[in-house]
Amino acid sequence: MRKQSVGLRLFRFGNIGILTVFALIAIIPLVNVLAQSFSGANAIVLNQVFLWPVDFTWTNYNYVLHNDTIWRAFGITVLLATAGTLFNLTATSTLAYPLSRPEYKGARLVLLLVLFTMIFQAPLIPNYLWLKQLGLLNTLWVLVLPGAISAFNFFVMRSFFQQIPAELIDSARMDGCNEARILWNLVLPLSKPVMATMGLFYAVTHWNSYMAAVYYINKRELYPLQVKVQEIIANANIMTSESLAVDISNLTPEGIKMAVVLVSALPIIALYPFLQKYFVKGLMIGSIKG
Repeated sequence: MRKQSVGLRLFRFGNIGILTVFALIAIIPLVNVLAQSFSGANAIVLNQVFLWPVDFTWTNYNYVLHNDTIWRAFGITVLLATAGTLFNLTATSTLAYPLSRPEYKGARLVLLLVLFTMIFQAPLIPNYLWLKQLGLLNTLWVLVLPGAISAFNFFVMRSFFQQIPAELIDSARMDGCNEARILWNLVLPLSKPVMATMGLFYAVTHWNSYMAAVYYINKRELYPLQVKVQEIIANANIMTSESLAVDISNLTPEGIKMAVVLVSALPIIALYPFLQKYFVKGLMIGSIKG
């Protein structure tokens, strides 16, 4: 094995040290939030909690788990992240496939229109009036239909489809397959990496949906989880505004906020270790020349 030079070893140690510092900067706030969510009211009020719970208690999580409005918002977000992602993938793939094949006429014009939406977006008020005319306000469709196809995700998926050999598609056509069957039975099974990557991108977008819900939804029963989290964080007296079957004597607004933040982020945090390879794959897919 070739011996490394002193300069290279110093660079490696320095690189590891810098990355360790950035990792701690990212992790310490999350650990502090976790510690406060399990700490007692007095410890939180006296600012005694840093990286370890003080006066360990489950009270904050009992509040969250017994709050029907949080569970309803959680269910809405899960619905958006699943059904919305399936709808996004369907819409994106059915547009990306024909535009990835050179034999389709008018593809350049459609590509320019999609690129236009990536650069220029409608202002808030005209967009609001347009959605109102369509009757989408105060419905969950308003969180799905306007962003049915992400221009960035579309171009990444199109680039991947272009890598599929034309001979495979031509042979399927010779066997009598129509374009829909080619897409469903041939192209999509070969495109599992890009479909998984784009699905993650869409799912994370739906899970973090906030601004669109604030602008276009006025019914509290339709609020997704992130809007409910903001409502709890902004309202210091939230625990006295709702009837709950839990003891609130050991509750503080800060403890509740920390517990709600963790509950809202926990699904994504739990899934990330298993899906990390697809995020890395997505970076590689995005670098493919279309």
